[in-house]
Amino acid sequence: MQNRRNRNSRNSRNSRQKNVNPTNGVGSVQDSQQTTLPETVALPTTLTVKQLADILRVDPIDVIKELIRNGVMANINQAIDFDNASSVASELGFTVTSLDEADQDIPEYTEVDIETDPDRLVSRPPVITILGHVDHGKTTLLDAIRQSNVTDAEVGGITQRIGAYQVEYKGQKLTFLDTPGHEAFTSMRSRGAKVTDIAVLVVAADDGVMPQTIEAINHAKSAEVPIVVAINKVDVPDSDIDRVKSQLVEHGLVIEEWGGEVIVVPISARDHLGIEDLLENILVVAEISDLKADPGRPAVGVIIEANIDKSKGPVATVLIQTGTLEVGQIVVSGDSWGRVKALIDDSGMRITKADPSTPAEILGLTQVPQVGETLRQVHNQKIAKDLIRDRQRLPNANQPIALTTLEDASSSIGTGQITELNLIVKTDIQGSLDAIRGTLDKLSSDLGRVNIVHMSTGTINEGDVLLASASNSTIIGFNTKIEPGAKRMAQVDKTDVRFYEIIYRLSEDIQKALEGLLTPVAKEVIDGHLEVRAIFNLGRRIKIAGSYVTDGRVSRTSSVRVTRDGEILHSGPVDSLKHFKDDVREVTVGFECGITIDGFSDLQIGDSLEAFHIE
Repeated sequence: MQNRRNRNSRNSRNSRQKNVNPTNGVGSVQDSQQTTLPETVALPTTLTVKQLADILRVDPIDVIKELIRNGVMANINQAIDFDNASSVASELGFTVTSLDEADQDIPEYTEVDIETDPDRLVSRPPVITILGHVDHGKTTLLDAIRQSNVTDAEVGGITQRIGAYQVEYKGQKLTFLDTPGHEAFTSMRSRGAKVTDIAVLVVAADDGVMPQTIEAINHAKSAEVPIVVAINKVDVPDSDIDRVKSQLVEHGLVIEEWGGEVIVVPISARDHLGIEDLLENILVVAEISDLKADPGRPAVGVIIEANIDKSKGPVATVLIQTGTLEVGQIVVSGDSWGRVKALIDDSGMRITKADPSTPAEILGLTQVPQVGETLRQVHNQKIAKDLIRDRQRLPNANQPIALTTLEDASSSIGTGQITELNLIVKTDIQGSLDAIRGTLDKLSSDLGRVNIVHMSTGTINEGDVLLASASNSTIIGFNTKIEPGAKRMAQVDKTDVRFYEIIYRLSEDIQKALEGLLTPVAKEVIDGHLEVRAIFNLGRRIKIAGSYVTDGRVSRTSSVRVTRDGEILHSGPVDSLKHFKDDVREVTVGFECGITIDGFSDLQIGDSLEAFHIE
């Protein structure tokens, strides 16, 4: 049957006239309608069904049919591995090579190229990020600086999105990013810290340093940007400026008047007190930083916000980092490209160009780009499309870069490549936090030292994972759990998260890592999740669970964890996997299957199944 299918596919393709494209040296097949199909294709280790169909230039339905014949259930947006993709391509008459082995000149699209001729550099405005705890007055401060009324327009008085604004003070432009202070928006605050030159930390004089204040400090430290502290609400009855200063020192911000470098400015954003003093100090820090860019080169920026507007279509807010972006130019960002139809500044006015450090809304993109993506100006439409095509062909092109694991860090310390081990620590109670801090402080050696990027009590959340990604840290959880959203994010980002219940075991692993002796350990990788929606009895003891794959996939080689009412009942390998009556190798998200689990027959409707493997 297999040979017959291959033969039929080849015969169908051989009925067309074959021609070799001399421009790229790759064989192609061309029909009477000038549809070019490559005979040899290079495939990455992972790609979606749609991406494979695009590479082969066939209908995605044909790809799905071939996958089904091979016992794989997948939809158009499902990722498949190289073996399955190679099998499909071979069935359709193509010769397959690995992209890693192919001689491809794929540009380093992920890098932000801001290097230029030093003689062409000119001073640019500083980019300032407003950070701090919720309701400490960040947006009110920006409102005072802009002499506008942004605060009244916000839901519940809490900033819900990153805003980018440019103001002029004493003839000099200043660009401000207003980042959300609410805990739910930690991820957006992290974005702001990555593109800023100066961080303004707002601390309420009556509340003092709060949990999100500490997070903001650590984000700014990870971004390695200078910090200016604005102690707000100095006019309220319970304000205590000296207490705030002491708390800042406790968290590593040594202020100028106490021999440090951190500038502290008392203000009242509501009453517009101390605002000019704050701006003066920001200009001083900017002058010391000597910020420059080349406005004459092709524009490069970063997407800080993006959405679909009902009347405008895809809209993206970009912060230009170098070069000058003009209306009519072609840009590319991730999988999106377009000709700039309009540039709109923060006041809603149309502008013809955006210089370095200028934020602007862009109209004209083909789709909404990802926040954090680099935006580049290119010379023509072909270059833009080529960049997108090449990027899509890269393995896991849309996935974040994997973090260094504790074992990798150990190896790098052992070979002298790095001297610091970055950790984020979350514990159940303050007592545990203090004990672990003391233990880790004692472990630093001549080979390497422990750098605690962030430490706090509570569950591991998405903000912790984002901070780990930004700082290349390992997350340590002591007698605590990880939130579901953070768990999924860590799996996608490949963030190293470790859990301990005994301090000496944590201490042993960190000590071995510092000594370069920590050996890789087997890790559990989550493949997907299923819901049991029906039970079919097969004999007296065998139950087949009619299940629906809610995310990821399940395969014959997976193990499955059975959970009922939040309690884990059993964990064991898959015994059989079927789609209708057919035995299959795997079933992906959006499809149903019948599954039996080795050693467990007490399955019930409503049970949750988690498929995983050990690597």
